[in-house]
Amino acid sequence: MTSRQLAGRLNISQPAVAQLERSEANGAIKLDTLRRVADALECDLIYVLVPRASLDEIVQTRARVVARRDIATVNRTMRLEEQGLTIEQLERRVDDYAAKLIVAGRLWDEPQVT
Repeated sequence: MTSRQLAGRLNISQPAVAQLERSEANGAIKLDTLRRVADALECDLIYVLVPRASLDEIVQTRARVVARRDIATVNRTMRLEEQGLTIEQLERRVDDYAAKLIVAGRLWDEPQVT
């Protein structure tokens, strides 16, 4: 289909089609506009988010990040009092706390800034 033909189906000018193409290429096109173009092309618009890793891997990774952050704060205080954890103890605590965070559903909570 030519841009002139698409313009006719969309009831817009040919330069407006070129602008739509530029907007799409720049990632600035609106979904409702993209849906209208899809309809004009006799297509369905499918908008999908695809995880970069398995959901289990995302959850496990996030749990360990949050656990490390939280435990590091406590461990710094403990080291000041000469009660810091060894690397092995730290890893066990991270694993245990990460598992608890997953069960509690608190992986995406951000720390409160006061």
